[in-house]
Amino acid sequence: MQTLTIFYDGTCPLCKKEMAALTKHDENNKIDTVDIYSDAFEAYPQIDRVEANTILHALDEDGRLWLGLDVTYHAWKLVGKGWLYAPLRWRFIKPIADRCYLYFAKNRYQISFWLTGKSRCNNGTCSR
Repeated sequence: MQTLTIFYDGTCPLCKKEMAALTKHDENNKIDTVDIYSDAFEAYPQIDRVEANTILHALDEDGRLWLGLDVTYHAWKLVGKGWLYAPLRWRFIKPIADRCYLYFAKNRYQISFWLTGKSRCNNGTCSR
């Protein structure tokens, strides 16, 4: 049984890498990752693709919607590594971290290129 379904941009190299790392650590299969550009996304009409492309979205087992860094923290917490992201949710850091996340989300293709040399992925392969 999944406890969290994450909707991510499968054309973003860093996003794909994060989801792969998360899946690797998910030994109890608590997380399902859904590329918003895949056919599997059609099973979730309650999630708006445009919004999910703007900010990371997730649904928990109760149907609660999680957004942005709250998704990241909750997901890593489910696989036992929440401590890595917990500081980003601390009261005084959270507003700054959320603004930084929104900047990243808006510029993720350029940032991916700077960090990986790949700007976008298409059909499972990433290119310059």
